[in-house]
Amino acid sequence: MALSAQDESPEHVYAMERLMARKDYQLKQAETMSVYHGFEFSDGIGESGIRFSHHIVDDAGVSYKAAHYDHGNAVAIADVDGDNLPDIYWTTQMGYNHLWRNLGNGKFEDITRKAGVGLVNRVSVAASFGDVDNDGDQDLFVTTVRRGNHLFQNDGDGVFKDVTEASGLTYVGHSSGAVFWDYNNDGILDLFVTNVGQYTKQNQGRGGYYEAYPDAFAGHLFPERTEYSILYRGLGNGRFKDVTQETGLRDGSWSGDCSFADVNQDGFMDLYIVNMQGDDHFYENQQGKTFVEKTDQYFPKTSWGAMGVKFFDANLDGRLDLYITDMHSDMTQGQTMQALRFSPRLEKAKSEAFCSVQWTEEYLQGAGNNIFGNALYLSQANGAYRESSDRFHAETYWPWGFSVGDLNADGSEDVFVSGGMGYPFRYGINSLLLNQGGERFFDSEFLLGVEPRGDGRTEKVWFTLDCDGKDKNHSECKDQTGRKKVLGTLSTRSSAIIDLDNDGDLDIVTNEFYDRPQLLISDLSEKKAIKFLKIKLTGKTSNRNGIGALVTVSVKGKKYVQLNDGKSGYLAQSSMPLYFGLGEAGSADSIKVLWPSGSEQVLNSNLEANQTLHITESK
Repeated sequence: MALSAQDESPEHVYAMERLMARKDYQLKQAETMSVYHGFEFSDGIGESGIRFSHHIVDDAGVSYKAAHYDHGNAVAIADVDGDNLPDIYWTTQMGYNHLWRNLGNGKFEDITRKAGVGLVNRVSVAASFGDVDNDGDQDLFVTTVRRGNHLFQNDGDGVFKDVTEASGLTYVGHSSGAVFWDYNNDGILDLFVTNVGQYTKQNQGRGGYYEAYPDAFAGHLFPERTEYSILYRGLGNGRFKDVTQETGLRDGSWSGDCSFADVNQDGFMDLYIVNMQGDDHFYENQQGKTFVEKTDQYFPKTSWGAMGVKFFDANLDGRLDLYITDMHSDMTQGQTMQALRFSPRLEKAKSEAFCSVQWTEEYLQGAGNNIFGNALYLSQANGAYRESSDRFHAETYWPWGFSVGDLNADGSEDVFVSGGMGYPFRYGINSLLLNQGGERFFDSEFLLGVEPRGDGRTEKVWFTLDCDGKDKNHSECKDQTGRKKVLGTLSTRSSAIIDLDNDGDLDIVTNEFYDRPQLLISDLSEKKAIKFLKIKLTGKTSNRNGIGALVTVSVKGKKYVQLNDGKSGYLAQSSMPLYFGLGEAGSADSIKVLWPSGSEQVLNSNLEANQTLHITESK
């Protein structure tokens, strides 16, 4: 809902003033940057034809509670109908999820009803695409809050059948992130589902959602509210078995997401599980049979309130690093936070001092091994990790998830961090971190047109109250009469990076909280002659998507490494193919693929820039 001039609050005016001041600061900072930033993003949602809007439960609005409903919802991207154009699936709490088919040239059509993936009023959370039956098309898994998780099998033309009952994925609980992987390297996708913990009561609110506990954010202090995450082993033909206990991967963290990589380089994928209210946990894969926790060995200190997580090569040394965004530590700053609103000094700093004042040791449950802020663990040659978030300038404020991609096609992967809180908090920015040659990140959201938002909004009408009638006892009606419009700030929860318009540069798709999404379309290819390679993998012995393959592109003495994990940070997923910027090089020297099966494949010819390479695993 757009705001009229009279609806704009003093907070909005103040926010815009501070945002423009920060833009001026970044423009001055740009004079010291060597990383290319001569391009911009613009929001193409208006021209796209997309009419999806996210809708919330009342506990995130008119009956607001500090509960996990405000953690948002997913965006997932895949080519669902085999036309080589990426299609977009958004989840929502109320109303129905949407699937939009890409028609090319920035246009989309709503195929939700035809596809059969709407899930009306199911309080959906995450969505992940994966070829669970190895038939060459992308199937879809969706998590919900106490409405049952769902698996949809694709017929190849973008029409889906709900096969949940037959699949064995019938869990009902407070589910969140869902990650497809192949932990035992048998060529069949497995699935890990993170569960947050029991933050709702039996009472049902409007639309049938379960109302949250008033003390939801103290849920980790009640052992009886623990809800263990689940590891499912793929059995083939879209069937799964719960193997959580037999593999020893029994994790009771209040978790929203996870990420995998072969950390010890034994050929099997290990798993890092974030905890939004306490210690994270890292599990080492024991040859695809069991898992052993080895957090302390690799990550002695972990972020206390972690939300987003992904392995990628941040410093271009050929080894996978680990980036984690920490939302909940930034929620500790109370009155100091309000007094220093929009302070870059505050927002780029860790939160230790605030946490020690606001939270008790009982609440923190031992904080000596925690970081109160984002963490960037750089992989060392000896197999250890060094936490380097401050040196790398990787701290952000109120972050949820993040997406990784080479946005300026220079060979180093950049990061888009979704941020902000919504009602009843002030406006918080999305962050765009440009990677300067693997040396550090530069804050660039104002340089590249991501902030301020293209339509000039920082807030919207969140709900309207009748202060003379049924809402007279509402806290927002104190000293008020008549009808009152209550404003809430805009914020982003999840994002995915993909070349939406097939022009060779990467775009950004978001899922907003209680608003329409953003399609941030890059004009990089119009500003300079870019060089890139897209790589699409097809497994034979390995799973059909090649999930878990490690791809190394060698270019003029440099090695660019990406893990084919299909993951894009908190709740979100970007489809294959992988995207490698080549800088100024007209071709790659070689491409090496280490498949999940253990086989290695090297290509040395026909590697000219600006093409999509289809690499099929050699038998």
